[in-house]
Parts: sequence; C-alpha cells; structure tokens
Amino acid sequence: MENSPITLLHWHTEPALIGGILLVGWAYSLFMGPYRERTSPDSPNSLKHSLWFSTGLVTFYLAVGSPLDPLGENFLFSAHMIQHNILMYVCPLFILLGLPKALVDHFLISRPLLEGTLRFLAHPIIAGLLFTLVFSFWHVGAFYEAAIRDKVIHMAEHLSMFFVSLLMWWPICSPSDRVPPIRFGPQMLYILALMLGQTPIFAILTFSKDVLYDTYFYAERIMELSPIEDQKAGGVLMKLANMAVSVGVLGSIFYRWIKSQPAPGKVA
Repeated sequence: MENSPITLLHWHTEPALIGGILLVGWAYSLFMGPYRERTSPDSPNSLKHSLWFSTGLVTFYLAVGSPLDPLGENFLFSAHMIQHNILMYVCPLFILLGLPKALVDHFLISRPLLEGTLRFLAHPIIAGLLFTLVFSFWHVGAFYEAAIRDKVIHMAEHLSMFFVSLLMWWPICSPSDRVPPIRFGPQMLYILALMLGQTPIFAILTFSKDVLYDTYFYAERIMELSPIEDQKAGGVLMKLANMAVSVGVLGSIFYRWIKSQPAPGKVA
C-alpha cells in the first residue's frame, strides 16, 4: 500500500465532524452563558466545568479525528480498540463532569418528558444493558466490517457507543439531583456487573484461534504483529482498560462512601 505513510498522518477535517464538535461547543457556551444568567444568575460560571467539557470534546476529536482513526480502520485492530476505549471511558466521563448540577436540574424541571426519558434510560439496569448490547453488537464480525467499510455506518457506530456510554456513566457520576446517581453500594455492584457483561467479547477476541475480521487479515503489516497477534493484543487492551477503569471507579466509590459516613461518636 503505497500511500500508507500519508494515511497514517491523516487528521480528519470533514465538515460534519468539525462542524458537529463546534456546534456542541457553541451550545455549551450558550448553556453556560446566556442560559445560566437568565435562569440561575447566582450560579457561578465555573472554569472547572468548562475545562472538563472542553477536554471531553478534545478527546472525542482525538479518538475519531486523529491518525488513530485511519490506523484502526486500515491496519491495526488493537488501534481501533484504543479508539473505542477513549469513546467509552474517557470522553463521556469528561462531558458529564463538565455539566453544572444546578443548570442541568433547571433545564430538566421545565422539560418533564425529557426528564422522564432520561430517568428511564439512565436506570442502571437499562443503561448497563444498552451499553453491553451496543458494545457487543459492533464487535460482531458482519457489523464490525460494515462499519469499517462505510463511513456513515462507522459514524453511527462511534456515536452510538459514545451516547450509551454517557448513560452508562450516569448512575455513577450524574450531574443532576433530579436524576441522581445511585447509592454507593449499588454503584459497586453495577460496576462489577458491567465487567461481567463485557467478558464474553474479551474472551472471544483474546482466545480465538482465527482472525475474526477480514480487514485486518489482509491489511498491510506496519508492525511486527501478525493478524492473530494484533487481535489478541486488542482483546487484552480492551480488558486491561476495562479493569483499570473499573478498579479506579470502585476505589473512588469506596473512598466517597467511607468519607460520607459520620465520624465515630457523632450523629448523622
């Protein structure tokens, strides 16, 4: 493949991608500016929230717009798995951390249909099932290959994974008192259930003796990894990322749970 060096240095600048990210950033600036001043004038304009949200947009672009995207599309399954990790575990978390609770609650109060829909979709059972099903669906051979070969389907894949990941994170770090996070104990069970739900895909990718995706079987080798080694590396990367995130979140939950307990000798 003669143009592979150029492909590996390609940054996506398609109007749909850049325009979409700029549109979301513009909507957020209106939310934090005019909307905040009109609905919650006493609420401070938090730099911390803006930095979290901006970091979420930047990491989203790095996942789908940087050379990581063509690398994962054309050459390395393991690179595509890194891309998916960013879309599932990094961007959605930063976006939620960038939403001020007072403004989110005020926005939901006047939109009961939206609040009811969000309450249903962010229920841990629904959110966990949607996350696991969408994640598993896009790793089935036929659907994975379809996404690789068609840009519209590929966009749908990434957006669906991103949005169900927002729902997945909501029961843990909800930016709302109206659709709040679940209690600490159920949060820990929820994380363990998510780990269990993703295990079959990890096991198939890691222990399969066959290359599951034709794209990588026939791809030019740009590293000293055979197609089956690349596939196993992708499965291991996904599992390690899942375990690292899960252990980190469990540690955070446990710390906040202990911190919320009343000190000995004091009444809660």
